[in-house]
Amino acid sequence: MSDSVTERVRLFAESLLPSLGLELYDIQFRREGQGWVLRLMIDSLEGVSLDDCSRVSREVGDFLDVEDLISHPYNLEISSPGAERTLRNRDECCRFVGSRVRLKLREEQDGQRVIIGMLESVDDQELLVKMDDGREIGVLWDTIKKARLTL
Repeated sequence: MSDSVTERVRLFAESLLPSLGLELYDIQFRREGQGWVLRLMIDSLEGVSLDDCSRVSREVGDFLDVEDLISHPYNLEISSPGAERTLRNRDECCRFVGSRVRLKLREEQDGQRVIIGMLESVDDQELLVKMDDGREIGVLWDTIKKARLTL
């Protein structure tokens, strides 16, 4: 059931959000504690405001009421991916060139498994990160286990 709910809400959100200048970053519908949570993370190049979250919550809530997709109690949560969001692909990395990143590597590179610094550039082969000590290090895509923004 959770897969069909997620897919129906995803389709609705993906048709709604562009008209609001937003995009769907992630969607989850899962049991947490004693109840269920339907969580949508929305994003925008300009950032996500509280008004954006409220508007999307109303629209998605109305959709869920009309479609009657969920027969048991649940909480609807709308948020942004946050200041320390995961960077899931090349496009997301390109968007955040000039931002501070934390890369967790599959194996050590230059004696480190974690690289923290400013994302200088992104290409098809690697990410170039300027570390706090001023060194620049190129990190191949297939060596990255997880990439995220960091403060």
